[in-house]
Amino acid sequence: MTHARTATAALAAASLIAAPLALAAPAHADGPEKEREFRVAGADVDFQVEKDDGRFEIDVDIDDARPGSKWKIVLRHDGKRFHKKVHRADSDGDVDIDKRRRDTKGADVFKVTVKKVGGTGKTRTIRIR
Repeated sequence: MTHARTATAALAAASLIAAPLALAAPAHADGPEKEREFRVAGADVDFQVEKDDGRFEIDVDIDDARPGSKWKIVLRHDGKRFHKKVHRADSDGDVDIDKRRRDTKGADVFKVTVKKVGGTGKTRTIRIR
């Protein structure tokens, strides 16, 4: 009888320890987040793609740009353009873009082109399988 109580106590303790860890995991994440960081015209760019609930979340963040500067951002998914716009950096020198796209058949390829208006641009690609 003592062995059964010890086993039950150990199982209860293990479940109490594991419960907070299970809650910390993302509930609906379908895949890993992929990220590319690079610099354009003195600003830092962070390009992220994450699959969540069968859809993709695409984020482009520009930091440390000159406040008021203009940035042309073009986003493509499998070669099809879905965002092309000139954005103005806010008073902190930041530009934030958040988009959602549905999952398509096969590998999904996302491409961002970031160009400071009147300057040069850079392109980065993220492939999600």
